[in-house]
Amino acid sequence: MGKQRIGLFGGTFDPVHLGHVLVAQAAMEEARLDRLFFVPAARSPFKEALTPSSGADRLRWLRLTLSGHSRYEVDTSEIERGGVSFAIETVKAYQIFFPGAQLYYLIGADHVEKLPLWREGQQLAESLHFLVVPRPGEREISFPEPFQGSYLAGFPCQISASLIRNRVRQGLSIKDLVPSFVEEDIVNRQIYS
Repeated sequence: MGKQRIGLFGGTFDPVHLGHVLVAQAAMEEARLDRLFFVPAARSPFKEALTPSSGADRLRWLRLTLSGHSRYEVDTSEIERGGVSFAIETVKAYQIFFPGAQLYYLIGADHVEKLPLWREGQQLAESLHFLVVPRPGEREISFPEPFQGSYLAGFPCQISASLIRNRVRQGLSIKDLVPSFVEEDIVNRQIYS
């Protein structure tokens, strides 16, 4: 039996949407992952001006969305740690929890060029294989040295959390973009309004 293949899917998931679920499915299938951990950030280092919804809300939405998916798990460590979340801290923990495992980290295509700006980038490059989530119509960008990764074919779609937040602010429907219970919670509690 080969090395265990562990995927880490970071992001704020503010809110989790059906595009996230499609990305997870593509990563599981194309990278043949054994397990995939959704790791919601307390606060993104690239979106420090943006205050995310509460960690409790984002965790609840994720858990409900992923219920029934036995190989998907929600990792609460970054939210519990608080402050700005850095991938390297999470990766180091996974190297301890899963010694010898091959680690994969899912990122959006917009992060490929930013990888050299990530904290302790050299160690990340040595520790991970990046899986890139393409957006429709975007060209593939080469990985900067020393980073390595591959692009998922997946199910390219234009759904993003910022699109959903903007639609809510404009009074537009988010039906079929997020799970129904997430939509209901956002509308009833006027999150993002």
